[in-house]
Amino acid sequence: MRAARERQSRLTKPAGSLGRLEELAIRIAGMTGQLDPPLELAVVFTLAADHGVADEGVSAYPADVTAQMVANFLRGGAAINVLANVVGARVVVADLGVKSDLAQVDGLVSRKIRPGTANITRGPAMTGREAARAIETGRELVRDELTKGLDVAITGDMGIGNTTASAAIVCALTGLDPDAVVGRGTGVDDAGLERKRHAVREALRVNSDAIARGPVETLAAVGGLEIAGLVGVVLGAAQSRRPVIVDGFISGAAALVASRMAPAAMGFMIASYRSGELGHGAVLEQLGLKPLLDLELRLGEGTGGALALPIVRASMRLLNDMATFEDAGVSDRVS
Repeated sequence: MRAARERQSRLTKPAGSLGRLEELAIRIAGMTGQLDPPLELAVVFTLAADHGVADEGVSAYPADVTAQMVANFLRGGAAINVLANVVGARVVVADLGVKSDLAQVDGLVSRKIRPGTANITRGPAMTGREAARAIETGRELVRDELTKGLDVAITGDMGIGNTTASAAIVCALTGLDPDAVVGRGTGVDDAGLERKRHAVREALRVNSDAIARGPVETLAAVGGLEIAGLVGVVLGAAQSRRPVIVDGFISGAAALVASRMAPAAMGFMIASYRSGELGHGAVLEQLGLKPLLDLELRLGEGTGGALALPIVRASMRLLNDMATFEDAGVSDRVS
């Protein structure tokens, strides 16, 4: 990072004139340990699972949509497929807990821990062992992709009900009130929003003992299988010294858990965008991250991460491909 900062000071531009792109390049140099790391091989990890809390009427869509959207991902028809094609990233679609049996679907990475979580308003979403397995599965997905070539990891998600589970995680880990965190998710009306807030309050109440024990216990109590898998993706990427572009609210909740498990992992996170979901700003503040984009997105899937990828790449090209004052014969001093 010192070497990157020193080079930034010698590039043919006024100091600081490229704004946050300069600090982004310096951070990436630190993450990778290289002044010019390869950033071409990007992988979007779009993990899917169902949530028992969907039974509480917290989504504008039925739970069946999770499996239907997984099929859409695999056909290449979803927003993340389009954006991944635009930026030259490959998409890994993994089933960690979809209710339906999808094992025979071509192209799907089947890593089902269980067919959906339990209803968090009545008890824990899953056991601690299941949460640990899902985290390890995320790590394994990163390791598998490293063998094929992985320079940048991007987190993504699919799971009806997962904004409710994510809000419960954020409230549990930060102490924030659900009114400050719970948003409209898939676009619920006022009554649906109130059901979501009530569900989160109930989840926090009935799982309070587990929440007090730590981040993994919190994840098991009120989280989701795809969220736990994303925790593993973040930790696996950080351990491998790969930048991880964090998508929106659900990915942010996973990153928050990862940061509580291994604080050093925060140094490898890049916030792609500020979600339109209410609690995402609080997540970013907790992680100490500034998003690169603010496009009022709230889709998930890895869409914001894919859109941020060209900016990440551009920051490193500016650091390495711009001429220095010495190279260009340009004076760097006021006469």
